[in-house]
Amino acid sequence: MAQSKVRSYIGFCIKARKITLGANAIGTLSSGVYLLILDKNAAKNSLRFALKYKRKFDCPLILCNEKLEDVVCKKECKLAAIRDRNLADAILNGGDTNYELYTEGGE
Repeated sequence: MAQSKVRSYIGFCIKARKITLGANAIGTLSSGVYLLILDKNAAKNSLRFALKYKRKFDCPLILCNEKLEDVVCKKECKLAAIRDRNLADAILNGGDTNYELYTEGGE
């Protein structure tokens, strides 16, 4: 089975070390986040953190319909921050149906 473009772009972020994994690690960043990715099955607390960081960094938030921990190869990972503008744009425009833009009011 062929890997999706978005998964490939996330892989590029991992190789380039332009991704931060986990809510606590993202909380230590002061700027430079261009996209947040949240596991769709994450707990409400993770969603709260994601929305907090979305406002802090003024960046889009997308929901991952597949297990994010499988995509980023880190156990129990529910939230990731992309720190490269070009890769963030590529992920947003990837057209993968497993990733959808979060719109406020969906709690």
